Parts: sequence; C-alpha cells; structure tokens
Amino acid sequence: MNFGISFAPLVPDYVVWAVAAAAAVIALLLVVARMRGAWIRTLALALLVLALANPSFTREDREPLSSVAVMVVDKSASQGFGDRAAQAEAARAALTDRLQRIPGLELRTVEAGQSDGESDGTRLFTALGAALADVPPERVAGAIMLTDGRVHDVPADAAALGFSAPVHALVTGHPGERDRRVVLTSAPRFGIVGQQQTVTFRVEDTGAPRSSAQVRISRDGETVDRRLVMSGDQVRVQVPIPHPGQNIVEIEASPIEGELTPLNNRAVVSIDGVRDKLRVLLVSGEPHAGERTWRNLLKSDANVDLVHFTILRPPEKQDGTPINELSLIAFPTRELFQQKINEFQLIIFDRYARQGVLPIIYFDNIARYVRDGGAVLVAAGPDYASQTSLWRTPLESILPAEPNGNVTEQAFRAALTDVGKRHPVTRTLEGANAEPPHWSRWFRIVDARPTEGMTVMKGPDDKPLLVLSREGEGRVALLLSDHIWLWARGYEGGGPHIDLLRRLSHWLMKQPDLEEEALRLFARGREIVVQRQTMAETAAPVTLTAPSGATRTLELDPADAGVWRKSMEASELGLWRATDGKLTALVNVGPANPREFAEVTSTTEVIGPLADATGGGARRLATRAGPDIDVPRVVPVRSSETFKGDAWIGLKMREASVVRGVGVLPMFAGLLGLLLLVGSLALTWAREGR
Repeated sequence: MNFGISFAPLVPDYVVWAVAAAAAVIALLLVVARMRGAWIRTLALALLVLALANPSFTREDREPLSSVAVMVVDKSASQGFGDRAAQAEAARAALTDRLQRIPGLELRTVEAGQSDGESDGTRLFTALGAALADVPPERVAGAIMLTDGRVHDVPADAAALGFSAPVHALVTGHPGERDRRVVLTSAPRFGIVGQQQTVTFRVEDTGAPRSSAQVRISRDGETVDRRLVMSGDQVRVQVPIPHPGQNIVEIEASPIEGELTPLNNRAVVSIDGVRDKLRVLLVSGEPHAGERTWRNLLKSDANVDLVHFTILRPPEKQDGTPINELSLIAFPTRELFQQKINEFQLIIFDRYARQGVLPIIYFDNIARYVRDGGAVLVAAGPDYASQTSLWRTPLESILPAEPNGNVTEQAFRAALTDVGKRHPVTRTLEGANAEPPHWSRWFRIVDARPTEGMTVMKGPDDKPLLVLSREGEGRVALLLSDHIWLWARGYEGGGPHIDLLRRLSHWLMKQPDLEEEALRLFARGREIVVQRQTMAETAAPVTLTAPSGATRTLELDPADAGVWRKSMEASELGLWRATDGKLTALVNVGPANPREFAEVTSTTEVIGPLADATGGGARRLATRAGPDIDVPRVVPVRSSETFKGDAWIGLKMREASVVRGVGVLPMFAGLLGLLLLVGSLALTWAREGR
C-alpha cells in the first residue's frame, strides 16, 4: 500500500501559478514591512493557493508482480554431436528445479534453433525476444541459454536486447574438440553450357595440426576430379557445365581422426547452366502458307539466333534470267552443312524436298551430326511422299517414319496418342483433354509407317502425325502435316501452336524439363517432393538418402499421366539424394552450405562478450573429458552490477507491481476545506483587532 498527494486544480494551471506568484509577493512585502500578523496573513494566502490547486491524499493498493526469467534451450542440429544434447537436458532439469524454488520468479522455457528449411543458422536471441514479447522490460530478471555457443543472431550490443538484465550462456561440449570443414571462397551462380566454371575452396582443420586431405569433386553425383590438398591452402578447380538448369557441384574432403562430424566435410555449389545464343538453321522449300509460322516463333525468342534460307530458285528452275540480275543469295551449302554444321543446336527442314541444292554427301553429314548429339526437325508436306522425299536420302537412317507415297486430304482434328498423353512435349497442351480436342481442324496429312521412336499425336484413322525419336546422342522429330499454320492464323479458334512448337524445339535441344524419363527433387521449406516422369505404366520405388547418410524408400503415387509423386518432411538440412536404380536426383534443403554446420566446435567466444556486457557470462558445463557437468547455483540478486561468480549465476529480481485499487481524499473539499479557509480568515481578523 502506497500513500501520496495529487493535485487537481479547480482553475487552469496558469491561474494557479499567477495567484501563487501574487501571494508570494504580498507575503514578502508583509514580512519585509514587519506588519502585525504578517505570518498569519501569509498562511491564509497559502491556504487560498492550495484550495485553488485542490490537493488530495491518495492511497494505492499494489500487487507485486513476479520477475520473469527465460531459459532458452538450443535444439539446433549441431547440438546432436557427441553428448551435447544429454548435457543440455541434464542442465535443463537441474536449473528448472532450482529456478522454481526462487519465490517471486516466473520461469519460461523455450526451445529454439530447429531448422525450418528456410532460415539459416541458430537464432536463440530471436526466440528469446519472442518469449519476452508480452513482458515489460522492468519485469525481466535475465536469460539462461543452454547452447554449444554457435549462435548466429547475437546482438551487436546489450542495448539491442531491450531489457537491462543478465544473460548467461552455459555451453555444452568439451574443450579441444576437433573438426574438418570445406570452406567455399568463391563460386559462380551461373555458367554457360559447354564451358567451365572456376570454384575456389579450402579445407580447414580446427583443433588438429595441419595435414593433407583427399578431396573429391563431383557434379550431379558423378566424380569429375580428385585432388590431394593441404588444409589451409586455397584450391581452384575447373568444373564443366554440361547442361542447362541446375548443376549441383559437391566438394567433399576425407575426414580426420576424432572429428565431431563429417557433415561439414563437404560443400555444395549450385550453378545454373544457361545456354548461349541457341543457333537454329531453318531451311524452307518452296514458299507456302505456313512458312512464316516457324520463322515468327523462332524470331520471337530472344535467346535464339536464327539462320533462315528459303529455296526460291532450285537448279532445275532455269528461265534464262542472268545470275547477276537476280536479287537472290546463293545457298552456302558447304559452309552450313560441312564447315559449321556443329555450331547449330537444331536444323529444321520445312517442306523441303531433294531438289539438287544439297549434294547427297551433306545428308550424310546431317545424319552424323544427329548421332553425335545434334537435332533435326522435319515439318513435312506432300513433298515427303514424293520421289524427291528426304526419306530417299541418307537421312532415311535417322527419320522415324517411312512414307507410303499417299497424302490424305480430309478434315480432321489432331489428337494425342496414349503415349502423347504421358510425353512432356504434348501432355498438358491446352484443349487436349476435350473430346474432340478443343482446337481447329487440319486438312492434310502424309501417310507414313512409323519405324522407330514414339508417336505422340495422331490424325484420322490413327495415322501418325507427330513422331519423336532418339538417334545416338541426338534427337529427331517428324511432323507429317504442313497445316499447323491454321492454328497460328486462328482458324476455327486456332490451337496451341506456340506451346507445341516451342516444347518440340526445346525437347530437340535437350531441355531438362522436357525429358521423358526424369527423376526430380524439389524442396519447399521443410518439405521434399520426389517426382518421377516416365513413359512406363508404373514407377519404381525411390531410395532417398539424407545428408547424414540415413536412407528411406518411398513408393510414389500417380499424380498425372506420366507423372508419379511423393512428398515427405525433411528432417535434416543439406544435400539430399534420390535414386530409383537408373536415375539420380539431388536437391539441397535449406541454404546450400548451412551456417549451422560451417563451424561445429563448441565455444564461449561468440556469446561471451555480450553476456559480459549484461553482467552475466559464458561458461562451459564440462571443463574436462567425461560425462560429468557442473551446473552453477542460481542466486536471486536485488541490485548489483555483476551477476556471476565462480560457482553461481545471478538473476536480477525486480520490484514491479500492478495497481489493484486507488483511494482519494481531497483536502479542501467539504466541511474540512471550508473550516480551513474560514479559520485562516478569522485568525487574520482576530489578529488585526488587537
């Protein structure tokens, strides 16, 4: 219970001060002039000023509040090394028992440091701030942290904590711990496909003398180099980037004897492979209505460098016009199909027939170019069924369908085959799932018999319309109609010509997202999604390997035509591997190289300076080898600058309270105020009357 005096002036404050000043001047004059009754008059004036100020006696009924202490328990992955977790739990139990015995102390215990797959590092002070979010600073008694000392959100100074109370760190682990880690000093984020990128790293040993390490460099799970390096030396390694998309480079060093964990003996670099300008050669036969469909599509892609030739005047077309009067460019056949053919990622023949422009030997070069990794797309028209068909060239060995010499001219709607419903090129084409397909009709198809590959689209009477094939290291596509331009012109509503042609050309150029057989891993926070793209009717079980080496077998569930999928929660940060025996996929959960595993030896040096600044300190629970730990006593301290000793730690006990009731008694209200004022005037009059 607290007593006090409060004022509630009856007039504005400036009036009270003006009256007080006037009363003070009058009182001073009375005293200086030594007039009779000066002190009585002064008392009367003072009572008048007090009456205007309206003072009151107050009484507050207060209830004391408990002081709040927070114990933050580090549950990060590095706490799982050695016997750290057991030390922390033993200290937690002992401290909880001791803290609960202190009267007037409220204990809050929070667990922090668990990885969510998105944040990087151990963030104990973030958890501390959340635990004290509803506690006023004047109630905070302090914080005790049970950790290995590797904390990544330590404030720059004590003022940033938001309270004035001690912070203590009780560090798990043992002095003299040993560990080896791989440190990346420079690594690119992007790389041109077909070129090499330089990655710089070093091997660091903590608590061990300098020694050599066997280092393996792998890309997408395949070893590309091995090195013997000395710890502490900078090492530069060249890594080839063979494909677009994510290239995961892993650098792994051999372990040292007695180290805490091999998890940080490797570092991961994800390099996104990007293609330089894709060079496409488009060769058109005689001009036709759909010729510009291919040109417009390829020219709209800023990443495509298009070389387009149209055969306007084949050799057999001789009309006597002198060569020097023709505004035509000679077709550079030797340069394109012999000297520079390997510079192109894709060659497109659009309604091209054997017209004597290309010697037969160049078709041999094209077939060899495909088997060595190139790509050819043939958009066929009636020419493919003629005697001058490309089938009647050395390209016959790579083309996936043999023409029978007939051309069917009737209205039909292109449709997906059962294979096409699973193939990435055609699977999700807009309108394909309707019956009939929701796109316009075509009116011509070249009759042909598939000899190899996969037929993904069909025409009337199930005739093959689009056939895809692999030849050696390369790929071939055959479109047996020249009416796709009807989709581009919007005839009867058109069709998905852009999606189809773009996917088709990208599949030919080996875009990873369009592979028929693929195993992929995706990380979404703490969730891992395993996805299998396959042309088969079933998908084999997938073995998932965690960063620690633990394995788990997953049975995939059908998600879409040709797609099987399964998700699970990732229990560890780092590089995960998946394999079904044929294909392998990698994904990194969380940061590529988590700070949690960058340095794993326990230490008091990270959190020590801040703890000292608050009056607390950082100390080890175990100062020697063995399972025994020394848990300090907890002492409540009312007022001090230091809250630690050799075998004890202190908490700052607060005197905070909350007001439960207030009583107010005005001094000049009612009969009492009237008596005081009248009494002072009467006393003044009595003194004057003598």
